[in-house]
Amino acid sequence: MAMNYLLVQFSYLQLLDFLTTVAFLLVGVQEANPLVKLAFQLGPSPVAGLALVKLLGVGMGFYCYRQGRQSLLVKMNVFFAALVAWNLFALILGNASTLHN
Repeated sequence: MAMNYLLVQFSYLQLLDFLTTVAFLLVGVQEANPLVKLAFQLGPSPVAGLALVKLLGVGMGFYCYRQGRQSLLVKMNVFFAALVAWNLFALILGNASTLHN
């Protein structure tokens, strides 16, 4: 049961990373990850390319789940939780001036 929960967590974090990346794109921030940049160029649109990368990420999470790689899935969850928190922090900080108006 714990592995199921880790996979659900990982999938949810992929969704949150997708949404925060789209928010970055909407405010004009450029993507820093070279793999995602490439997906932006190869996909029919940047959002479609990003969705493909996130689906591949979920596939990797599912692979870890099927292989019983619980510790790797935990580490990936911690990484993506920190990444999403950083994305939210950067979005808030980058738009802090609009809060004072």
